[in-house]
Amino acid sequence: PGRSRWSSTSVRRRRSRLYQVFRASNTNEEKMESVQCFGKKKTSVAVAHCKRGRGLLKLNGSPLELIQPEMLRFKAFEPVMLLGKERFSNLDIRVRVKGGGHVSQVYAIRQAIAKAIVAFYQKFVDEQTKQEIKDILLAYDRTLLVADPRRCEPKKFGGRGARARFQKSYR
Repeated sequence: PGRSRWSSTSVRRRRSRLYQVFRASNTNEEKMESVQCFGKKKTSVAVAHCKRGRGLLKLNGSPLELIQPEMLRFKAFEPVMLLGKERFSNLDIRVRVKGGGHVSQVYAIRQAIAKAIVAFYQKFVDEQTKQEIKDILLAYDRTLLVADPRRCEPKKFGGRGARARFQKSYR
């Protein structure tokens, strides 16, 4: 009884609202120069969101300089050290990381940062600079741009691990 759920006015209203949302999202995308890249190592995944800014490097909301222990901090800063601070001075990079242990998280972070800066330079700067950056990173360490496919092998029956077998007795 009464009006139908899909009356012409409600459909029109919904369509106009969808159109407004769509237009708003498109205008924001055109203004915002940003890329998102991920880095992986074992089970940890880091997502780097790179956009124009003033040189911020954040990891889960806190500065990248606060990574503990110190040896892993140097590992996370390798892309910055290799390419120089001036390439990062007009970019903001925010990294979220999940899963894995400390070491694999740091490897995922450095890969995400390296891939994000290469993608940003390809999309918004120029191809020649991007190629220079890529060559520098690949010459230093291939895992900065290419994920390591190694995974933990699952355990099988008849032994304590993936390959080790229980001792065999003849008597």
